[in-house]
Amino acid sequence: MVHVNHPQFWRDPRMPYVELRKIEDGRKICYAPHSHTQWSLGAVIAGQSTFRYRDELYRIGSGHLVLMNPNWVHACNPVDDKPWAYRMLYVDVEWLTTLRHTAGLIETPHWQDILTAVINQPQWYSGYCRMTDTLLDPQRDLLDKQSAMVEYLSALMHYLAGQPARHWPLPPAALRELAAYLDEHAIQEVSLDTLCRRSGYSAGHLIRAFKQHFGLTPHAYLINRRVQLGQRELKLGKPIAEAALNAGFSDQPHFQRTFKRLVAATPHQYRCPLLEQ
Repeated sequence: MVHVNHPQFWRDPRMPYVELRKIEDGRKICYAPHSHTQWSLGAVIAGQSTFRYRDELYRIGSGHLVLMNPNWVHACNPVDDKPWAYRMLYVDVEWLTTLRHTAGLIETPHWQDILTAVINQPQWYSGYCRMTDTLLDPQRDLLDKQSAMVEYLSALMHYLAGQPARHWPLPPAALRELAAYLDEHAIQEVSLDTLCRRSGYSAGHLIRAFKQHFGLTPHAYLINRRVQLGQRELKLGKPIAEAALNAGFSDQPHFQRTFKRLVAATPHQYRCPLLEQ
């Protein structure tokens, strides 16, 4: 069997709240630390990899599920250049929040982090594979795909609601304000002097404290946000050069290099999903 060694993406405009990434041979698929705006749920289908999630490191293999909250820094990479395969589901936060709230699992319709990082239970893995098989099958109709996803995620959310979890402290208010400032000004040039004035921190303390709480330096956080903006532009079908400009990159080559480093896919691969319905 010949395995595809580049990422494949599935999207369906009728289900804009979900996206699926599929890798059959991930030996050359490497990520720099990054985060997503969506909640992410992945399964290792074959082989092994490392999973760095905030300040913890896991060794995961076939049958493991990994869970990633929006804006939590992480990276998954192959072990010793050995083959591994995975599927990663990206779910819109607002959609999933509504699902949890209407099920009575959270009191208010506002996102709450899910603090379980890894699940190693056969029933959840096999259910995930069946659900994603349904999404990938062009012969299955829309109602079937929607039902499979809602049924699986509803059951998983109920299961996770009963799990003990480690609680992470919130960053200080000054750092939360800086992150919001970077979000708002992601496509603009931002200086360290400006961030120091806004926070009252010295330059060295600001960089250390920001990385401690967000997992990235302010500059890396800004670049990560620009890549997320670029992904949004590409999903809208914008040409790569236009997406680069709209995301705050000075030129297309810089955008392509940075995008590949954080998304482990080229902008072209992401813009033109091979598995789109």
